[in-house]
Order: sequence, then C-alpha cells, then structure tokens
Amino acid sequence: MAEPTFREITQRELRNDSGGILRSVERGGSFVITRNGTPIGRLVPLRRRTFVPRDHVVAAFRTAATLDAERFRRDVDEAVDQDPLNRDW
Repeated sequence: MAEPTFREITQRELRNDSGGILRSVERGGSFVITRNGTPIGRLVPLRRRTFVPRDHVVAAFRTAATLDAERFRRDVDEAVDQDPLNRDW
C-alpha cells in the first residue's frame, strides 16, 4: 500500500475550514496540522470495513484443505500442555 500524501495545513486553516477539510478526509485526503510552523498532528481517514458477499467467501474456501478435527486436536495436545487442572501460572 502506498504511503499517503499529506497536505500541510495550519491550526487556523483547520478551525476556519473544518467542514471542507473533513469532506476532503472523507474522500481520502490526509493532512498534517501545524501550529506556529511546527507539525503537531495528522488528520487521516479511518479504514472502513469492506463487505464481502457470502458466496465470494464460500468460493475462496472451496479449495482449502479439509480439516480433520480429531487429528488437529491430537497435534495441538502433543505440541502444547493444556492441562486445565495445572494452574501453575
């Protein structure tokens, strides 16, 4: 993923045009806010969750290996001490 390009704005610009700046952030814009010429913070869009349709997920896992639950449990038990009665921690 490419590093975002930050536009530098002053604290005063943020105060006077907060609506326009926030609309720009909604569209993917990123800002560095400065006070007296010193960078003090970043304003960046939040990553939104992407909906993936059920049939796409099913298709993606269709070719996945089949899991043998009993074998998996045995393998885990051999690798990790999971005695629920041993509470030495």
